[in-house]
Amino acid sequence: MVDREEQYRDGTSAIPLSAPLPKPERPRLVTIANQKGGVGKTTSSVNLAAGLAACGMKVLVIDLDPQGNASTAMGVEHRAGTVSSYEVLIGEATPEEAMQASPHSQNLFCIPATIDLAGAEIELVSMVRREYRLYDALKGQFLDQWGFDFVFIDCPPSLGLLTINAMTFVEEVLIPIQCEYYALEGVGQLLNNISMIRQHLNPQLHISAILLTMYDARTKLAEQVATEVKEHFGDVTLRTVIPRSVKVSEAPGYGMPVLAYDPASRGAMAYVAASEEFATRGDYSPAEGTGPIGVSPETAERLAESAQEERE
Repeated sequence: MVDREEQYRDGTSAIPLSAPLPKPERPRLVTIANQKGGVGKTTSSVNLAAGLAACGMKVLVIDLDPQGNASTAMGVEHRAGTVSSYEVLIGEATPEEAMQASPHSQNLFCIPATIDLAGAEIELVSMVRREYRLYDALKGQFLDQWGFDFVFIDCPPSLGLLTINAMTFVEEVLIPIQCEYYALEGVGQLLNNISMIRQHLNPQLHISAILLTMYDARTKLAEQVATEVKEHFGDVTLRTVIPRSVKVSEAPGYGMPVLAYDPASRGAMAYVAASEEFATRGDYSPAEGTGPIGVSPETAERLAESAQEERE
């Protein structure tokens, strides 16, 4: 692993610290997914991770998108030849060898993506346990040894073997949805894919959070989309919304999360609030009859009581 401990010996961090949050009992493993591009998927992966790191959580971001945008925004090396998630998937490197510490926080780490991932879909087809390569590499000793509180995986906007590897490793899926026209386009197919993976590969997989991004309070459209999403997904929709923000768009160009680039900006503060909400409320698991969509503990209890009454 690239060691940047020297940077943190004076206790400083590019990301300002927030009030510490209670740590989860075990690592929360989360895939950030949406089969529609341009919805804030990578931006949300990086900035939720940075927000949690600011609150004292130890966070790993795994970049499985060949474009490597999450790696860029984390400020880590990902030029061709860098040991990356590609080598981890094909068994040529351990996660420790690929992992780098982000220069922006002593709590933030990244397994970067390189352009080599572009050919990984084809290479994985002939490999043993091709859907579980990431699971086999990371589960167990690696997670126990490093003590991560959260692991986020940034996926390409398609359901290939890279995304399937992410979804067989995690339990939770967080879906960012842009508050624009055709916001729910592709989400139905994503739900079907998650249901299929639950049925055949990973029965623990479920949608634990929906995050509304690029919200413009000046428009009726944003309000309509938010209402529609909340009606469709219910409890899992985070109350915090991410506003449309120039600073959020600019930050990756400087190799930074927005919390490091401009911590006082509306976008940065919104991501901190979303991180705190996501961590504090815990994992929302599905109940009987809700398919892959999670519900709050209160809703789960109410549904269980209703089901019991129907059986009686």
